[in-house]
Amino acid sequence: MSTVPVATPLDERVFQATLGALELYGIYIGDRLGLYRALREAEDLSVPELAARCQIHPRYAQEWLEQQAVAGVLEVDDPATAADKRRYSLPEAHAVVLLDHTDASYVAPFGQMLVGIANVLDEVVAAYRTGEGVPYSRYGADFRHGQGAINRPAFTSALVEEWLPALSVADRLERGARLVDVGCGQGFATIAAARAFPAVEAWGIDNDPASIEDARDHAAAAGVPARFECADAASLALLGPFDVVLVLEVLHDLARPVEVLDTARRALADGGAILVADEAVAPRFVAPGDDLERMMYGWSITHCLPASMTERPSAAIGTVIREETVRDLARQAGLESVEVLDVDGGFFRLYELRP
Repeated sequence: MSTVPVATPLDERVFQATLGALELYGIYIGDRLGLYRALREAEDLSVPELAARCQIHPRYAQEWLEQQAVAGVLEVDDPATAADKRRYSLPEAHAVVLLDHTDASYVAPFGQMLVGIANVLDEVVAAYRTGEGVPYSRYGADFRHGQGAINRPAFTSALVEEWLPALSVADRLERGARLVDVGCGQGFATIAAARAFPAVEAWGIDNDPASIEDARDHAAAAGVPARFECADAASLALLGPFDVVLVLEVLHDLARPVEVLDTARRALADGGAILVADEAVAPRFVAPGDDLERMMYGWSITHCLPASMTERPSAAIGTVIREETVRDLARQAGLESVEVLDVDGGFFRLYELRP
């Protein structure tokens, strides 16, 4: 990630940010209405054809297609042709980014996440004044589906191909280990583990009822016998012991992370391990920061911190959880061994925690 030049004029940066936000809304519209999928399936479409296929008004179809072409997302055969005669197409390289749910370059869900945040910004502003929080459920289906989808590529492939095999207990997975995914969200990691390691008994727990319903639906659609329970981390004591406990993109969101890690430690089978995946931010606060640092602080001020401050007491960590913080939380929870795994986690840093 490139470092933001200090000399970049702020007005130019704000302009570019506005442009980016508006174009993400365009992607959100295209995704929600199935416009990209229609273009991919048909290879190219005119305004009337897209309107008919997707059952939208022709005037809206024209404006959206023109905006997407101007933004460079779509290609148009001849801009000089009459508006209703022009043919638009979606390049395959762009289709992967917008439609392929398990590809590493799939980032269309960022649009959903931004819409979910926009819907509760008034509540976020109020929380800044009161010191209270904004419950995760208030961010709605858009944010829930966006968050699940943006993590899906890594949780579907990298988790089972690189992350789990790097654990000291990896050999147990082939023999029939028990695994639990804490804060499983829509269940993609749990499902991937159950599919990749058929002998594994895979559980997912989350305290958000809507996420658990999504996870059960996804497991049924995939034909995978993963089990999901709407519960908090305290249930680990009843469900355990587990050879592997997953805490994926969750630790920084927890109001009481030490308690959760302590419960996970006590739920471990003899010699078991906890796999934590969390943000690969810089070792310490530096300003200005690189693009990754900027993005993580952006999520933090609008979602992660307000959501974690809903509970009291709260550690109120925020999205920018640095390695030193992870090590300190683990130590407080009685997890003396903290190893940063030598794997490419993308946006994530991977930790193996053991007593």
